[in-house]
Formats: sequence, C-alpha cells, structure tokens
Amino acid sequence: MTMNRKDFLRQVGLGTFGALAAPALFAREAAAGPPAALPAYDGRKPEDFWRAVRAQYASLDPTLVYFNTGGLGPASAPVLNAFTRVMLERQKESDTGHDLFTPAREVAARFFQAQPSEICLTRNTTEGTSIVASGLRLAAGDEVIIDSHAHPGGSIPWYNQHRIRGVVVKVFEPDPAGPDGNLERIRALITPRTKVIQISHVTSPTGIFLPAAAIGRLAHAHGAWFHIDGAQSGGMFPFAVRDLECDSYATSGHKWLGGPHETGIFFIRRERLDDVAPSGIGAYSGSLPHLPGELTYTPSAVRYEYGTRNAASVVALAEALKFQEAIGRERIADRGRTLAAHLRRGLEQMPGVEILTPAAAGLSGSILTFHTPGLGYEKLFSRLWKDYRLRCRPVNEQGLDAVRVSLHVFNFPDECDRLVGAVGEILKKT
Repeated sequence: MTMNRKDFLRQVGLGTFGALAAPALFAREAAAGPPAALPAYDGRKPEDFWRAVRAQYASLDPTLVYFNTGGLGPASAPVLNAFTRVMLERQKESDTGHDLFTPAREVAARFFQAQPSEICLTRNTTEGTSIVASGLRLAAGDEVIIDSHAHPGGSIPWYNQHRIRGVVVKVFEPDPAGPDGNLERIRALITPRTKVIQISHVTSPTGIFLPAAAIGRLAHAHGAWFHIDGAQSGGMFPFAVRDLECDSYATSGHKWLGGPHETGIFFIRRERLDDVAPSGIGAYSGSLPHLPGELTYTPSAVRYEYGTRNAASVVALAEALKFQEAIGRERIADRGRTLAAHLRRGLEQMPGVEILTPAAAGLSGSILTFHTPGLGYEKLFSRLWKDYRLRCRPVNEQGLDAVRVSLHVFNFPDECDRLVGAVGEILKKT
C-alpha cells in the first residue's frame, strides 16, 4: 500500500516543523522595523543581490536548506511584518479590516494583469478550483478532462462532482517531450459531452510546463470551460493571466508567492461570472436588504468571498506580491531556472540518478525531480532530511518514486552542490 505523504512526513519527524518556537519568532518579527531596501542588481556580482534577498528570510532555520517552496513557501520579513502589524492593529480596535481588502485586490490584479473585479481572495488553490467545480451547471454524463499529475486539491473537487452529479472525469498523462504531445492527448479525450478542461499550469510532481494558451484555444473551440491549477506557477515566473486563454485560474499565496498560510488568489473572467454560481455564500457575496427579499449577487468575483475574514493575511499577501515585484519577476524566474540547471548538471553526471523533469527550454523552470532506481524515495528523502538537513519533497504520485527539489529566491548554487554531494554519499552507502 502506498504511504500517504502527510503520514510519511510525520513519521520522519517533520510534524515538528510547525512547532518551532512560534511565540519568540512572532515577537521578533513584530519588533523588527521595515526591511532594508534591496540593492540595485549588478549582473557582475549577482550573488550579492541574492544574499540581500536571503537576508529577508531570517525566520528560516539557518541549520537547514529549504528546497520545498512548491509545497509551502516561507514568508519574507516584509510579509511577516505586515501580518503582525495589521493583526495587532485590528485586535486593538476589534475591527474586521474589511476596508483593507480592496487595495489588496488591486495589488493582486496588477500582479496578474487582470481587473480587480476578476480577483477573488481565497484560502488556497483548492478553494478556487472548488468554486468552479461546484458552481458550473454540470449534469450527469458531462465530461471533465484533467491531468494525471493533478494535486488532490485539483482532482478531488471534480471527483466529488462525479459522486454528486454523475460527472465523468477523464485523465490524460502529461507528455514531458513537448507541448504538441499534450495537445494531442487532450484532443483524443474530447467528445461532444466535454464541458471542462483543467490542467496544472506546472505539474506538481515533476515540474512540467503545460501549453496553457494552446490548450485554452482547444477547449474554447469545443465550447468547454478552461480552468488552470496555478499552484506551481503563481510566483515562479511572470505572465498575464488573460494571455493564458483561461476562463478561470487559481493559485495559492503560501507557495511561490511567499504569502501567509491559508491565502490564495482566484481569477475568473468578468464576462463569465454568471456561469459559475457561488456555492459557499454569505455576507459580501451579494445584497439582500430586506427579508423576505431577492438576493442580488455582487457584480464581481467578490461574490465568492463571504463572512468575516483575516485582514492581516490579505494585507500580507499583497505585501508578498509587492516584494516579488521589488526583486523583479523575470529575475526570479531566471534565478530558478539557473539554479535548476546547476543542480541538473551535478545530478546527471551521477550514476544511479534519473532526472524526470524535462530539460528542453520552455518545458520546465524552478522545479527539478529525480529518481534513484536503487533507492526508494522514502529512504532517500529521509536520509537527506535527517542526515543532511536538506528539506526536499517526496513524490509518490502515479508511482513516480522520486524526490522533488523546488528552487527559489533564497537558495544558492552551493546549496545545490550540497544536495548533489549528499545524494552521492547516500547512494555509495546503499
């Protein structure tokens, strides 16, 4: 039986990650002043710039190397400071801070080159996908196409519709060889009953880039809704969400964007708002001034938000987006690609290592996943963590039996070398 990843992480002791001296850390971040301005980027001395960026992640345990941004990304000092400040301010006044949501939404809209009316502030990617899955008017026999590498948060909402409504879920295997193969695999599954096509913008297990815009055009040619799970793309590289040809896009704030836990962004084209009925709904979703009366939805994506929310998280998420803009979004993407290429060069020279992430330009970015046929992923992951303090991510989806490395703005080439050396030592002892 395949071990559940969360159970496995608990077994090797990672459950203590969230129990690090939180009160002391919180107090330290609350007392900290505004972060020092980042220096101008000098291409002759790039590591000086990246060291200044890394200095903004003082809350990261200095005894470990963190390679799991694709699972949960640490927050920088500007984010933690904003969260702490707003939380304390709102507590002092016992105020919800709902007035802070509009400027945060405007920052998110600018970041993804959308309109504020198209942005819904959610808890995570899963919530955004669930809004679409539960809100579309699907009937028994209607078909939904998803990729086999979809995260459970991206697949379970559709399988829930299978249970509730009799929706048929079809699955294609991502092709690491190139975009044409993925288009053909999707096209082969399309029938007159196809109502939704969903893809992982970047696949979670192995970091394959799927050709979003081309798939969107294919979906619309057949009258299907096109939804993107962007958990691994939001914050990894820049794009305009409307250029993806999608009807909706969901991402998490607490991965590559570096926002607080339980934050997310959901985009839906304003012209398609009425095609997705709100399922979770309450105050702020619409207007119902008198009882009895008639409910009128809020004329924007805010209709999918409701009730009292944590303003501190939302403000801090906006701060995370601004911090990425200060670093430079294309610079972030290039840094991830450069580090992944550096790590690939080290691993591909090592006997007993197979790299699963495609190497071709345009097919991958800041994720590198590798397989060691002579050593199962459980043992390799555990040894890297326990013996070398290298925090990667075990990959057991679809029987891949691999380890995933996510490379972000606080990582360095020498950390990649440290990982290569550790893998080599572990394999020699196997």
